[in-house]
Amino acid sequence: MPHPAATVEPAAPEEATVSAQPIDSPAAPPAPNAAAQLRARIAASSRADRWTPAFERDWVHALEESRQTFDLSPLHAVIGEWRSILDTETTVDAFIASGYDESGSVSLETALGTRP
Repeated sequence: MPHPAATVEPAAPEEATVSAQPIDSPAAPPAPNAAAQLRARIAASSRADRWTPAFERDWVHALEESRQTFDLSPLHAVIGEWRSILDTETTVDAFIASGYDESGSVSLETALGTRP
């Protein structure tokens, strides 16, 4: 008799499909050349003079931690963080170019409510 959790009812068309991956499973590891690709993107950035040393510092720290623990997670975290930074660069530039225009935003007090 199969375990109750192992049986899957046919999904209705509007339901999500069943996956063998746990919901909280980590993302797939980055490609082996991900750090080199990030370094190239940073070099092409207008902030390369500040970001290159910062990336190198983060990478060296994560590399050393990975060597000591035999865990690649610190390297994957650095790649993820720097991808996020580079992916939002144009949005940040547009915000700065707008003179920090916040006319379409919601105030913190409105979002959180008044506090006693």
